[in-house]
Amino acid sequence: MQLKPLLLALTLALAPTAHATNLTDVYRDALAYDAQFAAARAAYEAGKEKAVQGRAGLLPNVNLGGNVRYQNVDASYGEDTFSSNSIGINAAQPLFRKQNSVQYEQSKNQVKIAEMQLKVAEQELILRVAQAYFDVLQSQDNIAFINSQKASITEQLAAAKRNFEVGTATITDTHEAQARFDLAVAQEIAEQNSLNIRLRALEKLIGKPAGTLDSLVDNKLLRAEAGTLDEWAARAADGNLQAEIQRIAKTIADQEVERNRAGHYPTLDAVAGYTVNNNQSFGTGKIDTKTASIGVELNLPIYQGGLTSSRVREAVAFQEKARQDLEFATREAGLQARQAWLNVNSGVARVRALEQALISTQAQLDSTKLGLDVGVRTNLDVLDAEQQVLSARRDLAAARYAYLLATLSLKAAVGTLSPADLAEIDQHLRPVPQ
Repeated sequence: MQLKPLLLALTLALAPTAHATNLTDVYRDALAYDAQFAAARAAYEAGKEKAVQGRAGLLPNVNLGGNVRYQNVDASYGEDTFSSNSIGINAAQPLFRKQNSVQYEQSKNQVKIAEMQLKVAEQELILRVAQAYFDVLQSQDNIAFINSQKASITEQLAAAKRNFEVGTATITDTHEAQARFDLAVAQEIAEQNSLNIRLRALEKLIGKPAGTLDSLVDNKLLRAEAGTLDEWAARAADGNLQAEIQRIAKTIADQEVERNRAGHYPTLDAVAGYTVNNNQSFGTGKIDTKTASIGVELNLPIYQGGLTSSRVREAVAFQEKARQDLEFATREAGLQARQAWLNVNSGVARVRALEQALISTQAQLDSTKLGLDVGVRTNLDVLDAEQQVLSARRDLAAARYAYLLATLSLKAAVGTLSPADLAEIDQHLRPVPQ
């Protein structure tokens, strides 16, 4: 009998415990499920083949061919029929093909673009996960604040009814409290609907219900970013992934001009072949032949109707387009960095101000409750003060989430955002006590 408590404790210790979900967990699930990122990963796998295709233009080209023919000849000496068949193998090794060499260099840059696009997709997934995660937390916070507000209003409504019954208050206080309670119920319904929508958005990312999410418990991550606005803009111009993609695209456009100009150049190939012809007859004769050959072939384009020159002009125009696209991407990266830097630093100031506002509104609430006790304040004054406290708490929570999203956006603007940034935030998240 004495073993029962021990067995019960052991059973509880070995039983699986509910584990809250943090940002890294959600991101890991999204990596495996999100269709948008899966498409980017497939595009990367396809892009890697560009280098193989480009290198093929520098390697030997080998072909095997054969034929079987039956022919009827009606000549002055009479009519005859004969059949023939042949098989041959031919190989060519480019010795000088400027176009192919440039195309190979282009293919290597195309692989780099595929790699950068996958990194962009990874950063976008991090931002989408963080946005969806914090949206859910914010809705949960809002519902908690509304529930606190309802509890306070319920208490005040009961007090107003009692005071009215004993004749120390008018029915107006009761109606006012009832109106505020009804409004809080309507707000709760709307916020619950918003939470359900945001949970579905998060579920779309990970393919399953999110479960209980860890919540932010401290402000130790709260800090202004070092460096000036212009310094961050300069970092973005150099490190932003979209700008880097356009930089590589500009290089490819430069190479495309060179490749098309190479259409005027001669080509030189080493060639070899071996052909077997047999079972040929004409009249009463039969001929079997075996032919082997090896040599070089030189081709010099002289005139192609202006096609090559037109392609060069087209490539030059696209080169200018690529230059302008690069300029736009660089400017856009700088703008994104400036906006994110301002959001981070103003977010720090806003959180600090709202923390002080929460302290002030709480002090005001305490004073108002004291005033109610001594008869210089009413229940409605207390409700107003409590509403201000709850509003300050709601705004403070929203400001914290906005700050965290701004820090992630700033890192994305300069091209350094990674899953490690989510893990850093996770250090300041804790499961919500049940």
